[in-house]
Amino acid sequence: MKQLKSNTIIFCSLITTLIFLHSCITKEKKNISQNQIFDQTNNWIVLNKIDAKKEGSTYSWNFNVKHPSEYVLQMVSSGEISEENNSAKVQIDKQEFEESLSKNYVINSNDIVSEFKSKIQFINTGKQNISITTDANFKTVRIIPHYKKPIGSGNYHQEWLSMHNSDEKQKALKRFKEAKLGMFIHWGLYSEIGGIWKGTKINHSPYPGPKVAEWLMYAFKIPREEYKELAKTFNPDKSFAQNVAKLAKDVGMKYMVITSKHHDGFALFDSKSSEFDIADATPYKADIIKELYDACLKEGIDFGVYYSHGNDWMDGADGNYANVKKVNDSLGIYTHPTGKNLWDPSKNTHKEYLHNKAYPQVKELLNLLPELHLIWFDGTGFITEEQAFQFYKLVYDTNPNVVVNRRVGYAFGDYLDAGDNKIPSASEKLEKYWETCGTTNNSWGYKSYDKDWKSPKELLYYFVDILSKGGNYLLNIGPDGKGNVPETSAQNLREMGKWIHQNADAVYGTSRWKTPNEGQEETLLDGTGHRAAKGFERKFTSKDFWFTTKENKVYAISLTNTEGDILIKSLKKGEGDIEQVKLLGNGKILKWNQNKNGLKTTVIGLPKNALGYVIEVTLKNN
Repeated sequence: MKQLKSNTIIFCSLITTLIFLHSCITKEKKNISQNQIFDQTNNWIVLNKIDAKKEGSTYSWNFNVKHPSEYVLQMVSSGEISEENNSAKVQIDKQEFEESLSKNYVINSNDIVSEFKSKIQFINTGKQNISITTDANFKTVRIIPHYKKPIGSGNYHQEWLSMHNSDEKQKALKRFKEAKLGMFIHWGLYSEIGGIWKGTKINHSPYPGPKVAEWLMYAFKIPREEYKELAKTFNPDKSFAQNVAKLAKDVGMKYMVITSKHHDGFALFDSKSSEFDIADATPYKADIIKELYDACLKEGIDFGVYYSHGNDWMDGADGNYANVKKVNDSLGIYTHPTGKNLWDPSKNTHKEYLHNKAYPQVKELLNLLPELHLIWFDGTGFITEEQAFQFYKLVYDTNPNVVVNRRVGYAFGDYLDAGDNKIPSASEKLEKYWETCGTTNNSWGYKSYDKDWKSPKELLYYFVDILSKGGNYLLNIGPDGKGNVPETSAQNLREMGKWIHQNADAVYGTSRWKTPNEGQEETLLDGTGHRAAKGFERKFTSKDFWFTTKENKVYAISLTNTEGDILIKSLKKGEGDIEQVKLLGNGKILKWNQNKNGLKTTVIGLPKNALGYVIEVTLKNN
């Protein structure tokens, strides 16, 4: 019996030891897999010339796309490219373009890499085909993820997904989706200057890069110590917080996001991690982020902060540029320096900046603002996948109720943004909820000479278009150095707000209907520069409608104030049994007729200065 007991103890000890060793090995393997340097070429598509199907001078390949994203196309040749045979015609996934080949960079001593300017957008995964017609002598074709859309290793995906799907996060996202309209505020030391440095307008700066006012330091390559001098005179009016919170409420904006720290590294809050902030470096000597947070809560507005985590021209060294360039040079990839301080970088490393300033400041904001709703990260640049994940996890671990945007890096955002002043097409399939951020003129920060203000009708059109496609609109103001919102900007926003308050049922809490719009083709907004160059000339007719829906109601939105008979084709017989038709705003019940051509009704009693009207259609079922 004693021997049996002894053997049992030995056996149990052996099993325990084996389990412990297996656990250690598994944990070690996991740590090794997560700590390995991710090879970005794993997501490249490399097609060899010898594997192509050749017909004359046309080469074709079939290949698989693992990750829907934006890609760039490259051709690799041995030796110099002939001037006579230096063009290529490309057809891929319904996209077609022709370009001249040029020597972009050299790899492996004498291999020439030529990169096409046209970008390739893969919407879906699976099989694709590419054909290239060229007389150029090449070795391989490379399809590489665009530098602004890096694809990660997937090592952190499951942990991120569990946080993203948590009850707290999903509840916060639901509130965000229902809000629909927010106020963006770009404001800082650059606001004092108004887009002019030593008599030269930022648009005439001698260096390449964005010409928006908040990029002043970058646009003129201002040395760090010289830029710091701006803080000595930054002394905004004490009424700033109350004024902008009131403006947001007047317009009908349900949330607000302000630049707590932009790329210049200056913080609008009292930071323990840096003295380059409003409390320590300016005459204001107070925390304006906390003041605005309190003002927003008082007005019933959700509060969010913008934080530039990847770019910091004051303390972020070169933004990790040199390290990334070293790897990219060996692969024949151009390293885009935009947004990196290469003229006067701080002496610390970029990693030290993250650990000594960026991570701590994000935590400071989360602790300072316990009811914070959103962190809007920006300037990812050369943030690594692990670092992007750490920012997301830091936010979640401190306050899981805070929503995080896409620009935190890789695929770790809770929602997408379409881009600065960009609205996606109604046909685009997006895997997450989305938001468009836009400006009221052509700059984000205050630019004293930019008087190209978007009219109330233009602003409302962008908003209605975004609503019909199921997104949010984060609309920016750029106060001057004292915190004053340009008068025309404020007036146009308030005029737009009258329509929003009158037709609130068609706005808040709505979602995309099966038909986004009818009438003219959509006018896509494709970036800040696009609108600045082309202006806005769209004319609206009584045949144009945009749709939103909520519960058993469909809202048909018109941007005209034309009275008389209207026909809404998308609500024809068979598209839903109608119970009631009403004009929002005055609540008037309308007579109607539904047939195979559409829903016919008559609109009367519209104010002459109305920006538009909304027809509320109640269906008998959902």
